[in-house]
Amino acid sequence: MDQEMIKQVREWLEQGVVDLFLAYRITDGHPLPHVFTRDSIGEVNELVVGSALYPLEKIAWQLVRLHPEATVGLPVQEGDQRALKVLQAWNQIEERRIKVLPVAAAPSLQEKVTGNVKKALGIAFHADLRDLDRLEPWERFSRWMYEFQKCIKCYGCRNICPVCFCTECSLENADLVGTGRLPPEVPLFHLVRAVHMAGRCIDCGLCEEACPAEIPLRVLYRKVNEIVKEVFGYETGAGSNLSPLNLLGKEVTLEPKPI
Repeated sequence: MDQEMIKQVREWLEQGVVDLFLAYRITDGHPLPHVFTRDSIGEVNELVVGSALYPLEKIAWQLVRLHPEATVGLPVQEGDQRALKVLQAWNQIEERRIKVLPVAAAPSLQEKVTGNVKKALGIAFHADLRDLDRLEPWERFSRWMYEFQKCIKCYGCRNICPVCFCTECSLENADLVGTGRLPPEVPLFHLVRAVHMAGRCIDCGLCEEACPAEIPLRVLYRKVNEIVKEVFGYETGAGSNLSPLNLLGKEVTLEPKPI
């Protein structure tokens, strides 16, 4: 597969189909995101395909902002395609600016082992939403609070998310999420982010992989996406339409909390 991709990428760069191609290159023994160009065509031989966990779509979004006239190519799996559709729906990337090279899906994210304490007090990784719905409200609340209180507010979930693109993040607004507190206000930090993920999360799992506190974020975002689908009939990344929760317009002024 690597050799087939190398040949295709080389042709695209030489023929001017793309100006930049974003993929992976082994650096210090690790596959890291790398931008391949026509001027450094020899580097294409070092292109690799693997299961490295980086939001290439988000990096591509940054590239098209830095290079307004460039066409960017990148390898795309099914989940990546959903991310691109969300970014296109929100007018963050023009479809004509992206050239996708379909690739087979990498092995799924490694399933984490849930320990006895987590099973007893918290939310298991890959928990079934139906099982959670059957819990008494107080128990479900208690289990989520157990998870949220482990948060160290590293912003890893936000930073790695391929569909987080706001220039001003409400998670950094002191009137919504207080600063200087660890753990952050529980559960406000994660509920604010969950609202923003409703109708936008593509269930790629990068947030959960990046979380050093091992909070089952995919379970939380699957639930808010399930609500959006049940209430509005909207499925994230299935088309080019905006989420039905797009009610705030292009510009939003955050008002201070009442004192």
